[in-house]
Amino acid sequence: MLSWSFAFLILAIIAGVLGFTGIAGAAASIAKILFFIFLILLIVSAVSRALRGKTP
Repeated sequence: MLSWSFAFLILAIIAGVLGFTGIAGAAASIAKILFFIFLILLIVSAVSRALRGKTP
């Protein structure tokens, strides 16, 4: 799933250079949503590891 987010991120960067229209705007939206999902999962993972006493 992380590879999909990177693919959408690259597509969104290219879309940003060319202008956000049509499918390019949709790819930018998907990349933004996936970024926030992975950010939340990272925070949850770090908190759960801290509560279990494991070092990062």
